[in-house]
Amino acid sequence: MTASAADPSSPASIARLIDHTLLKPEATPADVTALVAEAVALDTYSVCVSPSMLPLEIPAGSELKVAVVAGFPSGKHTSAIKAAEAAGAVLQGADEIDMVIDVGAARSGAYEAVAADIAAVRAAVPAAVLKVIIESAALSDEAIVAVCQAAVTAGADFVKTSTGFHPSGGATEHAVALMAQTVDGRLGVKASGGVRTLEDARRMIAAGATRLGVSGSRALLEGGQDKGQY
Repeated sequence: MTASAADPSSPASIARLIDHTLLKPEATPADVTALVAEAVALDTYSVCVSPSMLPLEIPAGSELKVAVVAGFPSGKHTSAIKAAEAAGAVLQGADEIDMVIDVGAARSGAYEAVAADIAAVRAAVPAAVLKVIIESAALSDEAIVAVCQAAVTAGADFVKTSTGFHPSGGATEHAVALMAQTVDGRLGVKASGGVRTLEDARRMIAAGATRLGVSGSRALLEGGQDKGQY
């Protein structure tokens, strides 16, 4: 039986959860223009790009959202820099900010510092959707829980597994489930990094993901495999 668009596991429904992503350092303005066109054609929820690519030209009448990263990919920027980067992106049309925490602070148990970092960005972009990239593959379960709790306290809207650039890896069902259990519906959960097939996407959604970061969205939605890095 062919899945319908109303079926949450159908490609059309999954497309509406996708942040169609291009964060490679070699990306050109032409690449981003093509990304936007493809996102509109596929009916993804948003595009996710680097701040230097702004502003984007979104076709008139499109509901496509614009997500932009901050403190990417290392998270080792100061909170003031992350906040300024996020605020500048919003001024240039970003609807959503995907910020990277200081993963080293999380690994050392400095969770109050992690919460303060998130809160600084939240204060700088009060009207934007704020996603917090925790780099879950580099953290213990205890740290994942604590960082998700910090994100709730600091007023974030989502917790997100990964940048897609860390050598430890990207999203796993275990991490997504743990994150979803911790935020308990108060925040969304974005699975990113290694979500390359429809089956990957369905597993992440079943584990609790409410948004997906995907670079090769067309291949994924057509039943192939995203061979991209993100």
